[in-house]
Amino acid sequence: MSSTVSPAGAPAPSPSPAPADPQAEEAQEARPRREHRYDIDLIRLLCSVGVILCHTGSAFVNAVGRKPSGGSGTYWAGLAADSAGRFAVPLFFAIAGWVVLVGAPPKDGARLRQRIVRIALPLAVWTAVYLAWGRWRGTNDDPVGDLALDSVFASVRPAYHLWYLYAYIPVIMLLAFATMVKSGKRPWGLGAALLVLAAAPSLFGDLSSVTGWDVPRFGWGFGPYQLIYAVLGALLFALPAAVVGKRRLLWLLPTAAALAAVIAYQYKVHYAIPYASVLVALFSAGVLLTLHRLTVPEGLRPLLTRLADASFGAYMVHVLILGVLTDLFVSADLTLPVAAALVVAVTAATTLLAFGAGLLWARLGMSRMLG
Repeated sequence: MSSTVSPAGAPAPSPSPAPADPQAEEAQEARPRREHRYDIDLIRLLCSVGVILCHTGSAFVNAVGRKPSGGSGTYWAGLAADSAGRFAVPLFFAIAGWVVLVGAPPKDGARLRQRIVRIALPLAVWTAVYLAWGRWRGTNDDPVGDLALDSVFASVRPAYHLWYLYAYIPVIMLLAFATMVKSGKRPWGLGAALLVLAAAPSLFGDLSSVTGWDVPRFGWGFGPYQLIYAVLGALLFALPAAVVGKRRLLWLLPTAAALAAVIAYQYKVHYAIPYASVLVALFSAGVLLTLHRLTVPEGLRPLLTRLADASFGAYMVHVLILGVLTDLFVSADLTLPVAAALVVAVTAATTLLAFGAGLLWARLGMSRMLG
């Protein structure tokens, strides 16, 4: 069964961690003026691997119907992996907040539009890729043209991980708007765009009710928890090194306890755990504070920067790779040791192939289109 790519046109599953984040080029804008935060590169890279780990675990859990009775070895290996990657989404929003509010605040609307294009163009390209992939595999529920139109409004997401970008863009728009107003500018166009985003969901619903037309659901927007993670994350990332550094190791124990609590919640209460959960927040904060302003050896910095810059492209393609691997190898009758080893192997293979692809098209000058 296909466990990682949702059939286009089918209801989207609850959001899983997403990307490697699309803030790489934006963070570069801060380098000439500020110190380069290699610890944020490291966190971004670890979040990218965490995304792949979580999606791999999700495939295992789904393969047994999300119940241990369907295959305990596969279920528990998958649940542990899924839970271990749950820090990624909050920290990606935290990095987004740091970039816009601290690292490289946009100077004007033109600069912000450039950033949005760097995200929206790969989103459009990969939407077409996943629609074509679904057509080839016969998993699309509707004609490609209808699905493509619906994806413009985010009512259809050809691959589930794209939900992050439909939320990320509005988040950075709002944060950039606040930053510009604070600096004395009057970004009326950006304010109008935010007003459209705020009003469109109810407007589309009203239009459908009044006219009887089949109007797509308007899915662009963000939840309060995403904005809160972005703002609080920016504050934590901006803390001086002395505030956290001496207590770095002290965060390991509560971080491990929070991870255990996330696993227990997903087993006993609800799968998948909401990202707004206080347990996910504590787990994510523990990871951030453990790695905050961690010194990266100089010899590793060039490689780390290249990998971090390739993380957006790796995020965009990894679901396609992961879907093929999990369809080939995941089954419900695995023992726990075999399932655990397979989780590690699939995660590692997907990571290597996805980042290899991202580095390749960066070398070919295709990052603007492919991420």
